[in-house]
Amino acid sequence: MKSKAIQGGQQELKGKRAIVTGAARRIGREVALELARAGADIAITYRNSDSDATKTVAELVGLGVRAFALQCDVTDQSSVKAMVADAKRLLGGIDILINNAGAYNTVEFEKITLEQWDDIFATNARGPFLVSQTAAKELRKSKGRIVNIGSLGGIQPWATHIHYCASKAALHMLTQAMAKALAPDVTVNCVAPGMIPMDYTTPKSQLRHFSEKTPMKRNGTAQDVAIAVRFLAGGAQFITGQVLIVDGGLGLSS
Repeated sequence: MKSKAIQGGQQELKGKRAIVTGAARRIGREVALELARAGADIAITYRNSDSDATKTVAELVGLGVRAFALQCDVTDQSSVKAMVADAKRLLGGIDILINNAGAYNTVEFEKITLEQWDDIFATNARGPFLVSQTAAKELRKSKGRIVNIGSLGGIQPWATHIHYCASKAALHMLTQAMAKALAPDVTVNCVAPGMIPMDYTTPKSQLRHFSEKTPMKRNGTAQDVAIAVRFLAGGAQFITGQVLIVDGGLGLSS
């Protein structure tokens, strides 16, 4: 699926410089590719997926932009500072930050360990805070954009994902608070995906259940998320502090 903007050959992000965290694969990879199609130079981060990161960078370069892969643990302040400094040096500045790196797992409430609780908050809430805070000076200079990747689970309570839901709800509030703190220089928004199958491990019966429950009668794709990110990173100049739900209406049926 291609957006009309892509079909028309528009490159509204030509010359812009973007960091996309956790973009070696899955949704982050598609977001990076979408921003590259719009003309942006890209620095992706990865934690352990160095082989996937190399492949993604090759795809990005194939779209005619500059692209780099930077190893980074978004939960570690020193790692984040080194990554942002490298991205600034390699790209020549920072105009766009996409906080995509995230963690997700299913655990019954009574079985959630303190380590699992802390780990998911470290990645889903502390990570975006650290990267945004570290990049804020450059983003203020460039009148830039931050887009966080939240979740429908940050809006609706999922009984088997309580720690995940709580961490994404924290990210949604972080989005709104940062929007006020960084205004008027930087816009800060969030894209909250619904059901976006990204592998072949989800049972077909579950996929069918969610597609039938969704008013648009299908599950979402990484491209659906990426198009929303492109909108907020590019043309949306007077939109800030918003959580854009990308779920085909699934949340309306819950």
